[in-house]
Formats: sequence, structure tokens, C-alpha cells
Amino acid sequence: MTPIQLSEKIKETIRDVMDYPTPGIVFKDITPVLADPYLCKAIVGQMVREFRSQQIDAVAAVEARGFIFGAVLAHELNCGFIPVRKAGKLPFKTRSQRYELEYGSASIEMHVDAVKPASRILIHDDLLATGGTASAAGELVRDLGGTVAGFSFLINLSFLQGKQNITDRFGVIPHYLVSY
Repeated sequence: MTPIQLSEKIKETIRDVMDYPTPGIVFKDITPVLADPYLCKAIVGQMVREFRSQQIDAVAAVEARGFIFGAVLAHELNCGFIPVRKAGKLPFKTRSQRYELEYGSASIEMHVDAVKPASRILIHDDLLATGGTASAAGELVRDLGGTVAGFSFLINLSFLQGKQNITDRFGVIPHYLVSY
């Protein structure tokens, strides 16, 4: 499947949920994508092709839907996996970063020993909106002594300027498979 065919298939499969989690938001539900093992395999294959040559030391994936492809991506890239969770969900000492969402604000955390000094970290989440969550994960990686090697997303909501925000802040162009 070509990248264009893959993008079209993903778009056909994603379900729009109106007014979730708040009125006025159109939530891009990837649950139907997850039900298709062939589509999931093609998604992971495309993501791996993008980052295989970049010597990634770990994939830092954002809770919760980012964990799904993030863990598989780490496995396929033969590197570590770092969970980035909502505040108060990790059992060990953490570093926290606050950020703004399309519909509010929140905080994410990472274990203080999750990132080894000078390691190259790929940040993965399912959806890029304003770039707030991914940027917060990137700041955590930097604060813990790592280098942000790239950003990976399944979906980009281009009208919210997240791609530009991340590029301006980190000097890397985010990779995504579908754009709305």
C-alpha cells in the first residue's frame, strides 16, 4: 500500500464523534482503525520506515492512545519505551510539565530516570492538534537530558497549527500519516 493509499484507508476508517469531550470538538476516534489488523500493520510499517535510520534510543508515547502504536513502534525499532502519563499515574519519582490543550489545560509526567543522558527520543502520540501535549513531552525529554529526535503521529489536525508550533519549538518537522 502506498503512503497515499494508506492515508485514504485510515481516513475512511476513523470515526468522527461530535461534541466529545466538550461541545464543539469533533473527536477523531481511532477505535475502528485498531479493529483492522492489516491496517494497523501497514501503519506501523510506514512509521518504522520513517524512523528506522535515525538511531532512536526510545519511544516516549503519550497516554493513552499514544501507547497503542508507540509500544509497537518501539518494539519494531528495537528500542526502549517510555510511558508519558497524566499527573499522578506513575509509581516512581516524576518530572512534570504543564501544557495547554485545544479545550483546556493539563499536566503530564515522566519518570525522572526514563531518559538516559544524550539519548535520542522519538515522541509519539495518536493525534497532533495544537502541539501542546507533544511539546510538553519534548520539554520533559530535554529536561531529563535527552534529545528530541522526532515526533510521530497518526493524525494531524492542520487547522490547529500543531505542526508549525512543534517545528518552531524543536526544529524538527513532525511526521504523521493523515491530515485534516
